Amino acid sequence: MTEATTSATYTDAFSFDTGINGSHLVKAIVEINPNTSEPEVGIEFNAEGTKLFEKATTQYLNKRIAIFLDNAPIMAPNVKNIITDGKATISGGFDTKQAKTLAAQLNAGALPLSISLVHQTKVGASLGQDSINKGVFAGIVGLIIVCLFMIGNYGYLGFIADIGLIIYGLITLSLYRLIPVTLTFPGIVGFILSVGMAVDSNILIFERMREEIRAGKPFNIAMELGFGKAWDSIKDANACTIITGLILFNPLGWNFLNTSGMVRGFAITLILGIIIGIFTGVVVTRNLLRVLAKKQNQL
Repeated sequence: MTEATTSATYTDAFSFDTGINGSHLVKAIVEINPNTSEPEVGIEFNAEGTKLFEKATTQYLNKRIAIFLDNAPIMAPNVKNIITDGKATISGGFDTKQAKTLAAQLNAGALPLSISLVHQTKVGASLGQDSINKGVFAGIVGLIIVCLFMIGNYGYLGFIADIGLIIYGLITLSLYRLIPVTLTFPGIVGFILSVGMAVDSNILIFERMREEIRAGKPFNIAMELGFGKAWDSIKDANACTIITGLILFNPLGWNFLNTSGMVRGFAITLILGIIIGIFTGVVVTRNLLRVLAKKQNQL
């Protein structure tokens, strides 16, 4: 509890406690001295505080009494008179802002208020878990639809791409456990989005391969040319996405960038997914297609 006290303890110059604390203060207000027109702070004590203050001003007449807030000294006014009515003014060449600040500090210290429970609401863990379960279900459904689309549009090439996607998923989830990554709902969204980026890489490669095959190239040459020509587009698109993810993640903690934990969770899963998607799309799928090309040549 914040409490103002007047004490004869101020660095090394004071060593006695007057016994006055914030509970004895009735109010502190800003007043204007009619003679000097300077702002002052008027203070008023209750009955018990009046007695203690009279004793303190008698004992420390022409000396300084320190005022503490949260055990830190805020000022030490000089006692010019013995004060018996519990009302005093603190002056010292204040401007209006300084006087208001001191009055606010004294009033804040005069609030010996207890904390009581007014309202309590409990949110069960099932609410968040339900969101996670729905997100995982949506991700599985989306992955299945993507796999069916790849097979329907590209045949056996799509099936190989689906194998790459399954490997992608296994590597990604393994890294989530190793790092570790807390899989929140925004994180699941980042994972699903990165799946789409991984499929996009395969689509670019396969379309390039189709162009080369239509040009009369054999499968193994069309495959190598397809990967080579698609790489520039894959590299540029994914590099831009990774840079965006880094800005959202804000690894250096810059205040002018995002600091939200939810957005950072989305960004980290997106960045990991993009990097792993490049690996599976270009390395894993490529090697699987090379194995397929070798089998075709043997036949």
